[in-house]
Amino acid sequence: MKTFFGPGKIALALMAGILLSGCAETQFLSSSVKHAGGSSGVSGKYKIGNPYQIQSVWYYPAEDFDYVETGIASWYGPKFHGKPTANGEVFDMNQVSAAHRTLPLPSLVRVTNLENGRSLVVRVNDRGPFAHGRILDMSRRGAQLLGYAKKGTARVKVEILKDQSLALKNSLVNQVAGNQAPIKSGAIQKPMVSAQSLDAPNGADVAPTPKPVQTAMAAPQPAQSALSEPVMQKTDTAVRTYPVSPTRMYIQAGAFSRFDNANRVKAQLMDVGDVQISQVLVNGRDFYRVRVGPFQNVDQADQLLNNVINAGFPSAKIIVEKGKG
Repeated sequence: MKTFFGPGKIALALMAGILLSGCAETQFLSSSVKHAGGSSGVSGKYKIGNPYQIQSVWYYPAEDFDYVETGIASWYGPKFHGKPTANGEVFDMNQVSAAHRTLPLPSLVRVTNLENGRSLVVRVNDRGPFAHGRILDMSRRGAQLLGYAKKGTARVKVEILKDQSLALKNSLVNQVAGNQAPIKSGAIQKPMVSAQSLDAPNGADVAPTPKPVQTAMAAPQPAQSALSEPVMQKTDTAVRTYPVSPTRMYIQAGAFSRFDNANRVKAQLMDVGDVQISQVLVNGRDFYRVRVGPFQNVDQADQLLNNVINAGFPSAKIIVEKGKG
């Protein structure tokens, strides 16, 4: 027995088929983009962000392409694996990446473990760490390559790679600008051009027909997809090793332009530990740093850092410097 459908039912069936095929195509394209981005993070965007506050401390994200800092690095992994980073990438603990509180996202930095000399180029694509006394959170893979995954922390030097980070920024910003540019080719009227063969005038010589010249054909250029992602710079995951120098740790309560202010802070911290005031020149200006220490291990530094914070200095931090250990 055959069943006949009216025109209305046929139209509905066609519309359903179109919608289903459209959904399937959307899922396929979305899957392709995720597969292309995946853990490598090509689906993220360039981001700086607004100032924010964590545990009574304000952080001010900014473009600082001269950034260099020493301190303590930690690492993060399973709890955040597969989740989005602060700039929309996907965190993969088995890839080399890092979280920083204020640097542009993404940017490239060189991280050097000052305890064993191992050094690695790292892609910063997330915010953190927010534990006091840490300046960088590496992915688990990054911590493994730098040799401190089992230990948990390491004394490190972090320095931004200016040229590579600027190139990374430009590739992302230009890609976004290109995707948002309106296309109005239909509004431009093309000139009407017609061709017609004419006989030669009387008495004129006719030029011989030129022989075709064979030229090497250029290789076809691949068409750029509307969903193409920006060309991302691959992180050099090669580990380099540098000579190791002894380092020591301090708790820096603050740096002051006036000595009397620094001396007042020193008096407040006398019960915490051995407090020192040192004069330094920064950008042509004199500052007086108030520090407690030195310390030999991270656990001891963490404990004294908490004591300084509880004494009324929430912005205190651990400083790592070259020294006798």
